[in-house]
Amino acid sequence: MLRVRKVRPADRRGATIVETAFVLPVFFLFVFAIMEFGHATMVSNVLKNSCRNAARWGAASGATTDEVADYARNQMKSAVNLDAVTLQIKDASFFDDGGVLPADSDEWAALPDIELSEAETRQMFLVRATVRYGDVTIFPQPWLADVVLGGQAITRHE
Repeated sequence: MLRVRKVRPADRRGATIVETAFVLPVFFLFVFAIMEFGHATMVSNVLKNSCRNAARWGAASGATTDEVADYARNQMKSAVNLDAVTLQIKDASFFDDGGVLPADSDEWAALPDIELSEAETRQMFLVRATVRYGDVTIFPQPWLADVVLGGQAITRHE
């Protein structure tokens, strides 16, 4: 008769430690990547919503440019360090003339400034907020530090 030898749990103790040593770093890498991606998405959405809300409020309320900037900063202060955010409020009338969408941050920054309290009815303006990913990251990654997260809203003054 053939006897089958039972493997006792004590015989597997070394294999479990080795398997855990291989799997655990990969598992934590995925967990941290999911957390970081979720945080970056949240920051991006906060910037977009802050710009949209500030633009809507500024278009309808007759507020000044500084008041709209303060309104946008107040909207985003719970999610990002305000010192790291670049906030721009610019004249976007070039769209009415068939202007081309600016290609990079320098071209957006080169647009003329606008004082909303003096803006004409139906004049387009934009509210734009950007932040370096390296300034808001949970787990710093040098290869992503210079990625720029941002949001903007373009609307007409009422």
